[in-house]
Amino acid sequence: MDNNDELKKSTRLREIMRVMRKYHFVNNFYHQTHPEDIRQALQELGPTFIKLGQIMSTRPDLVSPAYIKELRHLQDQVNADDFTSVQETFTKETGKEITDVFDDFNPEPFASASIGQVHRAKLKDGTPVVVKVQHPEVGKLVNTDLALLRRAVALLKYVPKDITVVDLNRVIDELSSSLLSEVNTLDEAHNGEEFYRLNNNDGPIIVPKVYIDYCAPKVLVNEAMTGKSIRYLLTDQVKGEEDPAADKKHAIAMYLVNNFLKQVFVDHFFHADPHPGNILIHELTSDEEPGLTTTKQVEKQLGNTTVGFTQQESLPPYQIIYLDFGMMGQLTPAMADSIANVVVAINTKDIRKIGRAILNICNRTGEVDEPKFFKELNSFIQPYFSAGLGNIDFTNMIYQIIQLCQANHLQMKSEVTMLIKAFGTLEGTIAKLDPTLSMIEVAQDFGRKYLRRNFNWQTTLNSSLMNLLFASRATTKMPEKINELIDTFVNGDAKVDLQYKDQKNVLKQLERLMNRFMIAIILAAVILGSSLLVEGSANHPHIYHLGVIGYTISLVIISLLIISELVHRWRHWRNKR
Repeated sequence: MDNNDELKKSTRLREIMRVMRKYHFVNNFYHQTHPEDIRQALQELGPTFIKLGQIMSTRPDLVSPAYIKELRHLQDQVNADDFTSVQETFTKETGKEITDVFDDFNPEPFASASIGQVHRAKLKDGTPVVVKVQHPEVGKLVNTDLALLRRAVALLKYVPKDITVVDLNRVIDELSSSLLSEVNTLDEAHNGEEFYRLNNNDGPIIVPKVYIDYCAPKVLVNEAMTGKSIRYLLTDQVKGEEDPAADKKHAIAMYLVNNFLKQVFVDHFFHADPHPGNILIHELTSDEEPGLTTTKQVEKQLGNTTVGFTQQESLPPYQIIYLDFGMMGQLTPAMADSIANVVVAINTKDIRKIGRAILNICNRTGEVDEPKFFKELNSFIQPYFSAGLGNIDFTNMIYQIIQLCQANHLQMKSEVTMLIKAFGTLEGTIAKLDPTLSMIEVAQDFGRKYLRRNFNWQTTLNSSLMNLLFASRATTKMPEKINELIDTFVNGDAKVDLQYKDQKNVLKQLERLMNRFMIAIILAAVILGSSLLVEGSANHPHIYHLGVIGYTISLVIISLLIISELVHRWRHWRNKR
């Protein structure tokens, strides 16, 4: 059995390597070129890789806009499992028979994808639900393919580090984590429970209930929701013509924006993939009268202030339904404060304030030259200030700012990139619903109110008083300090530490030059010594051979130095292009 498993893994590894070679996978991915070849390679490698590509298409922090656009075309082509297999999986995972839990269970799935398939059913009390059942062995297949992918990359990889665009190992780590989380359906179930608790009945926002008692690592049971994708409201209007649904679209846009900002700044738990396919609109019938709004929970969380929310007297005649809680983001209160500072700083158009705010949401992976970062940030962000928010390509902007940070030894924290991506996705929907509504402007107003609400005047006052006390003590010692400074200069004990721009690179080049100089001196000595040995060794063949060996070693080292210098110059030339 073990031998058969190893044989299968070996065959699969060869297949992965063959496909990766065929499409120059590693080289193309490192340089983010030929996205169509990468899509074809993933499609050819099957379900695990297709799902990886689909996850990748939602991550503008990891891959370029061209890759995102191409990978969105990936399609699952997975045959549905027969009903017997579904029954076995359900019983094995939950310990219950399907007939024990459901009054009715449609054996034909209405959707089937890489991870699992979805069936309509009814609980014993008649509640309509949808049941997601994972394909058998999918967990084992995913783990095996991920391990083999790492081995294949390690065997195929040789790309100069200084001319790469993305970090392939980091991408694999991030995508593997997301995919493994999707394979464990309980993660999605717990996310759905929490999102339901925080957002269900927040105005017209509705969240499907999770029936956690019937869920398992490979089974998810959710309340069935009716409605149409919000896409039907996103049709482009003819310029100059009045949109009869404009008021409705504006109201829906405002509900979505305010609810999303509540998720971020109040709940600190947000839907990270709010694309139109995950948002439904359910038009209420005459039998489904809208009730009064329920704003008490929000008021309780925010004190007596509704921070960015407008209380409604009654609910609108429709419901806004969120679906799919496999990809969620979570923030600490401190991180939420930092993000609010970024949002507010953008409104000031002060590059240093924006730069400082960005530094607070990044990890430093090396020494950061802050003046250089601020200068590059200024060059990057100025066109966006003048472009107008409606004309911003958020996918491209996110990718560029991530690249800018990486070039300056900064790595945005994963929860921040997830938030930026979610914000950009929702902004695209809002822009089509109501082009006059700017999500960033609403967020700035919300951010200012959020920071004021979280401002602790007592702590700030105590801190200011302490600073004032220390400053007053230091002031009385100022004349004494000035005298000490003058004495230091007069006695010649002063030392000035000068630094200049890019001094590390200059010192590195100087060190490299000195090393080459020392090698040249040693080689000259070896060649001279070898010449003397050869010249005076007419009757001593061993000494003659020793001299020839010295010549050979010198020639080899000189050749290597020449090759090394040519490679160095070529890399420098490539980086300047």
